[in-house]
Amino acid sequence: MKPQNCLILALFLQVLVLLNLSVGVLSADNNNYTRNDFPVDFIFGSGTSAYQVEGAANEDGRAPSIWDTFAYAGFAHGENGDIACDSYHKYKEDVKLMVETGLDAYRFSISWSRLIPNGIGPVNPKGLQYYNNLINELVRNGIELHVTLHNYDLPQALEDEYAGWLSRDVIKDFTNYADVCFREFGDRVKYWTTVNEPNIFAVGSYDQGLSPPRRCSPPFCVINSTKGNSTIEPYLVGHHILLAHSSAVRLYRRKYKEEQHGFVGTSLYTFGLVPQTNTEKDKAACQRIRDFYLGWIMEPLLHGDYPNSMKESAGARIPAFTSRESEQVKGSYDFIGIIHYSSFNVTDNSDALKTKLRDFSADTAAHLSIEGLLTAEEYPVTPWALQEVLDTFKIHYGNPPIFIHENGQRTASNSSLHDVSRVKYLHAYIGSVLDSLRNGSNIKGYFVWSFIDVFELLDAYDSSFGLYYVDRNDPELRRYPKLSAKWYNQFLKGTRSSLIAAIELKNDSSLVSVGHLFQ
Repeated sequence: MKPQNCLILALFLQVLVLLNLSVGVLSADNNNYTRNDFPVDFIFGSGTSAYQVEGAANEDGRAPSIWDTFAYAGFAHGENGDIACDSYHKYKEDVKLMVETGLDAYRFSISWSRLIPNGIGPVNPKGLQYYNNLINELVRNGIELHVTLHNYDLPQALEDEYAGWLSRDVIKDFTNYADVCFREFGDRVKYWTTVNEPNIFAVGSYDQGLSPPRRCSPPFCVINSTKGNSTIEPYLVGHHILLAHSSAVRLYRRKYKEEQHGFVGTSLYTFGLVPQTNTEKDKAACQRIRDFYLGWIMEPLLHGDYPNSMKESAGARIPAFTSRESEQVKGSYDFIGIIHYSSFNVTDNSDALKTKLRDFSADTAAHLSIEGLLTAEEYPVTPWALQEVLDTFKIHYGNPPIFIHENGQRTASNSSLHDVSRVKYLHAYIGSVLDSLRNGSNIKGYFVWSFIDVFELLDAYDSSFGLYYVDRNDPELRRYPKLSAKWYNQFLKGTRSSLIAAIELKNDSSLVSVGHLFQ
């Protein structure tokens, strides 16, 4: 991993120590599985998001979002999403690739500032036309739609007007935006995600200033900022997101559910958690981390209030729900999306609670450290960590319907199509999903991140997750299938997914056997 990328990842998740530990392995039963081992209604897909893939940032009436502002200020490795993958113009080509890959479903997000440029007011007809065109193309090709309403891209106009998610005004405006989306697209979209990974959005954007709108206060800032309050703002933003989410869900159930028969949920960033030692302190620290990153959202959705550990540590800094708000938030989900990439060891850090300077990280009174080897740009392969997360939702959070919304391998951004490490990663994690299904987890689908190489929110174009390589040196931004795309296609066709068996990668007129690399 490049030093600057390693630093970003470490700070983003409060990583203090990198550990070189052995990676987890699949159960023997799942080293050789097929798609037919999954339930017939289980869906497999892949995903992107609006700012990361669309491009056309200044075309057809789209206005800037907070990501545009962040990128233009030079905080996205000097890059931006003005062109990205140009899916705004190439959506038909991309849908054709989805069909060729064999996807059941496609997860994407709508750009609020493309659909309603000022965040409020009239709908942009060109934006409306684009999303209708994309949705219709997907429907014509039999691909199920999973749509996210907000993925780090609040309209800049609302940030300028009232500081965006820091204001209660955003609840009404987000609900109105959701109303437009439900009304215009809900006859074809059956799965809606309100806000993507609100737990990490609140911490990264308002505690550390790592992502837009880049608010934080010293000494907690990762990126220098002259605005923000790391002690209070992450909790306030999380609170408003929960209220906006639940308001949108209530609207859908009251106004659209009976006719459209859709489902609305939210997604959470997750990681496997293991105590650094077998001490009771480290075990308790693991539970605090679960409370602060998962319970922060799940406990209100289940019970209408925040975890006790959060209220005890943060005190008056964490907002309180009124009785009416509590009832609105409780039960306001039809499914939960899980975003998962890696695992962490946890060490108790109770001394952090004694300091005068306190932020979200200090309130957890625990340290996180990456478990596994970080080689170049790659994540360690620890499929057991996803099973640990799924067990947590099954045991502690009522075993809700779950979609794995993001899971994938991070590699250096280059033109190599032989992404063997990505194949190994996907094989391992899809197998772990099968293990969890057999153990009773209520999982409904799995989405590889990402469908094509996109503008990554932490690394811009320095790293890639895509099944398809995008040649950025080509004015046409041509897409090329990687080995992982071919492997995923074979798996989706029902081919037995053994790493021992040779996979033949067609390269022009020759076949290259790479099976020996998987042993």
